[in-house]
Amino acid sequence: MSTPLRIGVLGAGHLGRVHVQQLTQLPEWEVVGIHDPHPDKCAALSQEFGVRTFEAADALLEQVDVLDIVTPTLSHAALATEALQRGLHVFIEKPVTETMAEAEALLALARSTGRKVQVGHVERFNPAFQAALPHLADPMFIESHRLAQFNPRGTDVSVVLDLMIHDIDLVLHVVKSPVKDVHASGVAVVSTTPDIANARIAFANGCVANLTASRISLKNMRKSRFFQRDAYIAVDMLEKSAEIVRMRTVTGEPDPFAVTIDLGEGKGVREISFEKPEITAINAIREELRSFAASIRMDRAPAVPLEDGAAALRVAHAVLHEMQRNTPPGY
Repeated sequence: MSTPLRIGVLGAGHLGRVHVQQLTQLPEWEVVGIHDPHPDKCAALSQEFGVRTFEAADALLEQVDVLDIVTPTLSHAALATEALQRGLHVFIEKPVTETMAEAEALLALARSTGRKVQVGHVERFNPAFQAALPHLADPMFIESHRLAQFNPRGTDVSVVLDLMIHDIDLVLHVVKSPVKDVHASGVAVVSTTPDIANARIAFANGCVANLTASRISLKNMRKSRFFQRDAYIAVDMLEKSAEIVRMRTVTGEPDPFAVTIDLGEGKGVREISFEKPEITAINAIREELRSFAASIRMDRAPAVPLEDGAAALRVAHAVLHEMQRNTPPGY
């Protein structure tokens, strides 16, 4: 095994704790330390995982090869800029930055330094999505529902940047066609920014994605459905399951035990098959952190490069713009 990469973690909140937990269990990484403006949070993680705490971020950056940014989005651009200027590789939680101008500046800086930057769109590593991905071929309609019970954590940003951006990234990853048009609406119900939103994203190749996100639901849900020629793929990213329903034209006599549809008027008979791919139980955050280490070691593009994080943010801002334009005064 190669010498572990030295990594520092900025942010000791809920997600920062998860990152520290996973990093300390991966042989690819040596957690040099953590920093957070709240010393009590750092102390708690230090006691739980035996990692060193740093009173200043600069002191931590001086001793690492890689920086893991798990802080509020407002601070992402400044921290990533400092890390890249020091020649460090950077992992940034989503959304990559607050503004597109910040994302574009980071892109230019990362390219000039040649450092690796990965964005934490963790659903790419969800085992259900991974199992479904080989079966996705030019879907023309996509429908996603990402519903969460209310949690005050994260309500400083719109539900689009908090939740919907996960599905925006997945859709962009699958469709691989320029976005042609965006329509959206949303409502702030319990917080000062929209808590429920719907977006219709049309692509140049004719595909349409209908995305719904809510953080005021009575139950949690993370489901996506992909419709393509002769197939329908359903993915439940919360329950970690996937189902592929295929249709094929039957030649000759159909199997009497098969599920079939007679199209009538001499149009033939179609046979329906159902497949449930085997899902390997994995921790998606652990896999994304392991993947980032491999991209550095093997000098290859990260699984979720900075360009993808910026693309998802661009569409998310288009959704926010449309929501604001379509929201009546007083909402």
